[in-house]
Amino acid sequence: MNYFKNIEELIVENEASKKANALRDNSSTLQTYWNIGKLIVEAQGGEKRAKYGDNLIKEWGKKLSEKYGKGYDTSDLAKMRLLYLKFPILGTLSPKLSWSHYRSVLAIKNENERNYYINLVILNNLSVRELRREIKNKAFDRLSYVDKEHIEIISDTNNTSLSIKDMIKDPIILKSDKSLDKIDELTIHKYIISLLEDKFLELGTGFALIGHEYKIHMDNKTYKIDLLFFNVKLNAYVVVEVKTRKIKHTDIGQLKFYVNYVEDNIKDINHNKTIGLLIVKENDKYIIKYTTSNDILVTTYALN
Repeated sequence: MNYFKNIEELIVENEASKKANALRDNSSTLQTYWNIGKLIVEAQGGEKRAKYGDNLIKEWGKKLSEKYGKGYDTSDLAKMRLLYLKFPILGTLSPKLSWSHYRSVLAIKNENERNYYINLVILNNLSVRELRREIKNKAFDRLSYVDKEHIEIISDTNNTSLSIKDMIKDPIILKSDKSLDKIDELTIHKYIISLLEDKFLELGTGFALIGHEYKIHMDNKTYKIDLLFFNVKLNAYVVVEVKTRKIKHTDIGQLKFYVNYVEDNIKDINHNKTIGLLIVKENDKYIIKYTTSNDILVTTYALN
């Protein structure tokens, strides 16, 4: 079997399709590059041997790049080979990710971490630039949920669903171009709330703002919930409270107070249980251990 000839035929077919604008579907390019990677691995003697020795792809990369230009040099062929090695089942590739998206995640060795970033693109429609920023900011390492060992790529055939823990990182990184050194505490609090409001709405995971400093009335008293969201993916209200200091155990009591109010007075019967999220400047593991639950979460924020 002439593997080089087969690879060249795949490239000719793909280039012709692109030039004729007949096949603009991203999945066509991904499938082509996956098949090229598969053929390279086979030509190198299988997966185990493909990990060693790059003389073959150096030779072919030189020939192909001279003949077909940018996109088929040694580095590109190595990435195509890696695409096949990381995703040996073609059906696991998502058409929602471009080749540039996949190039950005191929270097990630941890499969769960890699799957997390792929899901992030699928759920949030991230550009390549946004994906790379999430990887640079170590979004996977900042996940607030415990189980990082069984992350599957979201597809039409699996039942992967998000929980609030999947959506919230620790810390939540907020971009700020203002100096807060000489600003009073109340202003800082309002400023952090405004940054968080934008951050949640940018997440793309179903957050809809119900109210900023949302007022509730009980026994002739008025209280303000820092942020009240409804999440369409969770089918639940999310109560967010912000503290610009280290957590206190009384903060959890205040959050639960607001959550219970929303449960009794705002939530409809068809909605899931209301979720409470406390965002603080500094955490305390013992307070977290003895006061939180599946529906009451705590995370931190960091200004960047």
